[in-house]
Amino acid sequence: MTFTTESPVTPVEAESSFAPPVNHIVQTIQTVIASMDADNTALENQTEDTWKFKYGTVEVVVNITGIEPTDTFTVFSTVLSAPFKDEAKMTRWLLEKNAADTFESRYAIQNDQVLVLCSRSVEDLSAAEISRIITIVAAIADDNDEVLKENFGA
Repeated sequence: MTFTTESPVTPVEAESSFAPPVNHIVQTIQTVIASMDADNTALENQTEDTWKFKYGTVEVVVNITGIEPTDTFTVFSTVLSAPFKDEAKMTRWLLEKNAADTFESRYAIQNDQVLVLCSRSVEDLSAAEISRIITIVAAIADDNDEVLKENFGA
């Protein structure tokens, strides 16, 4: 048996000395989710690239597409599903919130659902950013889903 003192270099580490290795990214995601998932609802897929957990009244989804600098870290939560009432007013409300209240996240409409989401490349992704992004999306979604349903749900 031979041992080596050199640690393997992942593609993310090769691109930047500030980026954590992929196993650290996965561990950080799991730690953040565990700290926010009071009801122990978290689910993880078998390839360790997608997680779901309940935060307050919303489900939050966390996904990482890989470890290359061009891969993506995404967090989203559905806050309202169609049908919508007064869609023009809702769209204006979402745009105003995007400009003033969403930090790095944003509201989006996709497949007849209103989402709160944040997405960024994996390049130079730090543990603090992972924690901040998951926290922002979960908190904004939980704070606004009931208001959206009350005002714009049909």
